[in-house]
Amino acid sequence: MSATSPLRNRLPYVAPRIAQAALQRARLTVVPRRRTQAPRVPFVTFVSIILLGGVVGLLMFNTSMQQASFRETALQNQATDLGAQQEALEMDLQVLNDPAHVAAAAERLGLVMPTGAGVLHLGSGKISGDPQPATGADRLPLEPPGPRRPAELDPPPVKEKVKAATDGVPATVQ
Repeated sequence: MSATSPLRNRLPYVAPRIAQAALQRARLTVVPRRRTQAPRVPFVTFVSIILLGGVVGLLMFNTSMQQASFRETALQNQATDLGAQQEALEMDLQVLNDPAHVAAAAERLGLVMPTGAGVLHLGSGKISGDPQPATGADRLPLEPPGPRRPAELDPPPVKEKVKAATDGVPATVQ
């Protein structure tokens, strides 16, 4: 304790001087600012290139979108045309597959429908029924005859004699 007591006794006298010296050393002073200008040309060039690239990019994007739209419209028109063509071909196919059309084509080629048919049993190989060859006399009419007009609708014509008119007297019907 004796070693620390002289220091304690001196501290109130020494502390203000040390504090005063530290305060003078630590005082802040205004340092003049350096006047340096950053080069503006590279920055302006960089910003201009970025803006120009953005505008060109947007223009190219817009152009490609318009081309895609035109292509889409052309493909839709083509799909519509092909759909109509397919529908027309299906209608033609239905007409060609019509049994009356097939029968008429067969008759033009000289084919006739058989009147007696036989059945071939595949397992045994036997024929049942009475198959007869078809002839031209056995031909069935493809189109049935139209309805006949009743005789009442066509009455016999009425014939009347007319006397000739004489000197201003009208003619009479008998």
